[in-house]
Amino acid sequence: MTQLEKILKQAQAERHALTREEIVTLLSLTDPADLQRLHAAAYEVKLRHSGKVVSFRGIIEMGNVCSKDCFYCGIRKGNTEVERFQLAEETILRGVKRNIDMEYGSLVLQSGEIESDAHTAFIEKLLHRITEMSAGKLGITLSLGEQSEETFARWRAAGAHRYLLRIETSNPALYAKLHPVGHNFERRVNCLRLLRKHDYQVGSGVMSGLPGQTYSDLANDILFFHELDLDMIGMGPYIPHHDTPLGQEIAFTPDYAADHLRIGLNMISVARLYLHDVNIAATTALQALADDGREQGILAGANVVMPNITDTEYRRNYQLYENKPCLDENSEQCRLCLARRLEKIGETVNWNQRGDSPHYAARQ
Repeated sequence: MTQLEKILKQAQAERHALTREEIVTLLSLTDPADLQRLHAAAYEVKLRHSGKVVSFRGIIEMGNVCSKDCFYCGIRKGNTEVERFQLAEETILRGVKRNIDMEYGSLVLQSGEIESDAHTAFIEKLLHRITEMSAGKLGITLSLGEQSEETFARWRAAGAHRYLLRIETSNPALYAKLHPVGHNFERRVNCLRLLRKHDYQVGSGVMSGLPGQTYSDLANDILFFHELDLDMIGMGPYIPHHDTPLGQEIAFTPDYAADHLRIGLNMISVARLYLHDVNIAATTALQALADDGREQGILAGANVVMPNITDTEYRRNYQLYENKPCLDENSEQCRLCLARRLEKIGETVNWNQRGDSPHYAARQ
C-alpha cells in the first residue's frame, strides 16, 4: 500500500483524521492516477452519508444591488457596467411556485448584501409567505450577506432554515487584499457564529485558485470549516470578471480552466474526507470550467446542486464571474438537463425532500 493509499484509507475511516500537512499533500495532487484515487475515496464517503442521491436547491437571484465593493465580484457596488435590478415580491413568489412545482424540495434566496430595516422586513414577509405556500415543507436557504443578530433571529423565526455566508478565504491578510477598507473579516466570522447561535444550518465556503493563495491557505480553510462546525460548504474556483479590479489582467485560457478545475475538485474531495457528513455543493462555477464540471464535483464528493430558477431576463445582470453557464436556459430545461446528467453518472435526484445536512441532524 502506497503512502497516499494509507492517508486516504485513514481519512475514509475517521473524520478529522488528516494532519494539516496531509491536507496540503492531498490538495496539491496533480497526477491523474492520484487524482482518481483521491476523488474515488471522497465519493465513497459521500455514498456512506447520503447515498447515490443529490439534493437540488433552486436559486432565485432576487437582486444585484449590493453595499459591498469586493475586488473580485461582478456585482460589486463600484461596477458601473452592470444594470441593477431588484425583483418584486410577486416575481420572487412566482419563482418559489416554480421551485415547488419542479419538486426540488429546497430553495435558495440570494442577492447582493443589503442592510436596512426595509430590507429586513421585506425578507421577513417573504419568508412567511413562502412558508404558507409550501405548508412549511420547503427547505429555505438564505444567502444575503452580513446582517445584525436581530435580523438573523427574525428571519429564522419567519421560516428560514439555512444560511450561506461565504468567507471566501480564512486568511485575514488575503481577505484584506480582496476587499477595500471597511470590509471587516472579524465581523463576517462573527456573523457565522451568530447564525449557529440562532440554530440555522450554517454554511460557508471559499474561492480556490485566488491570486496569491497557497495550498497552505486552502488547508487552513478546511480546518476553519471544522473549527466553526459548519453544516454546509459551498466552494468554487476563482473565475475572473473583467469589470473588477482583481480580474482585469487575468487571461481565462484553457490551461487556467483546467488547473482551477483540478484545485476546485480537490477542495471538494479533501473537505469531504475531513468533514464526512456535511452538505457540499457542486457549484455552477465548476461547469463554467468544464461542461461536465458539476458531475465531476459530485463524483469528487459533493452531494448538492443548485439549479438557477431565476427568470432568464435577469440572469445576465447577476454574474459574479464571467462565462457563467445556463444564462439562456429556462428552469424546466435546466431541470431535465441536470437530471439526465446525474443519471448518466449513476445518481438520482432527491425529489421533494429538503436534503438537510446530516451533520446538523447529528448535532441536534
